[in-house]
Amino acid sequence: MIPHSSKQFRHESVRRRVIASGVSLALLAAAGCSSGVAPSKTAGGAGTGAMIGGAAGAVAGNNSSMGTGTGLAAGAALGAITGGIIGMVQDAKDRKEQDRLAQERAYQQELAKKRAEEAKTKAALEEELAIAEGFRISDLELNDAKKKQESTSERLKRLQEERSGALAKKKALDEAHEKTLSMEAEIARIEEELARLKGEEGQRKPAAAATPVSKSSQ
Repeated sequence: MIPHSSKQFRHESVRRRVIASGVSLALLAAAGCSSGVAPSKTAGGAGTGAMIGGAAGAVAGNNSSMGTGTGLAAGAALGAITGGIIGMVQDAKDRKEQDRLAQERAYQQELAKKRAEEAKTKAALEEELAIAEGFRISDLELNDAKKKQESTSERLKRLQEERSGALAKKKALDEAHEKTLSMEAEIARIEEELARLKGEEGQRKPAAAATPVSKSSQ
């Protein structure tokens, strides 16, 4: 049988190794989070898992024969492993999404380049067709087209002038009617005012004639 003191020594040695491993994982995760460089999901998950697992392990160790230190280390180690696995899965998902976005950008760039080349080719083809058609046009056909353009331009100009003249006549007639109505209204107002004043003057004259002559005037 192994002496009791030897069992205690081995148990203490295992406990210390577990504590050292858990503390190392927690410190590495914390250093990755506080180094100023954005940590990966794996490192972040390991750090978070180590802290949460360490707290839970400390509570469990305090309530058992493991001891608070052993529980803290064991919980931190288990939490770091679990969190690291979760973070690793998230990192893989992020990399897959980044790859998809990169492929989409490359496809769009290639599509834009292809469309630009097609537009350039189409413009060059249309120019070649125009040049070939220009060789088939005679000077007589070109002169006839120019004469027709001049005749059409003169006709359009005459019609536009005729339209503008008719519109100007309509505006002038409306303005004359509006001014006539305004002047007639003013005439009616003045006539009414003069008639009223003349009527009041006629009423005052008979009253003045009926006043008796004083004896001093005789």
